[in-house]
Amino acid sequence: MAKVCEICGRGPAKGASRSHSNIQTKKWRHINLQSKNINGKKVRICSSCLKTKYKIKT
Repeated sequence: MAKVCEICGRGPAKGASRSHSNIQTKKWRHINLQSKNINGKKVRICSSCLKTKYKIKT
């Protein structure tokens, strides 16, 4: 899948923009994906998993 974290499985979430007259416009809220090499393999990982990984390592 394109916009999904390979570690935790989180993906985009649906939301709605509301105008002043309260008209709803659908939108997607995408997660912050980064491409990183982990153990010699290219992985698409979200920034929160990346922070956790470095926090546990040190």
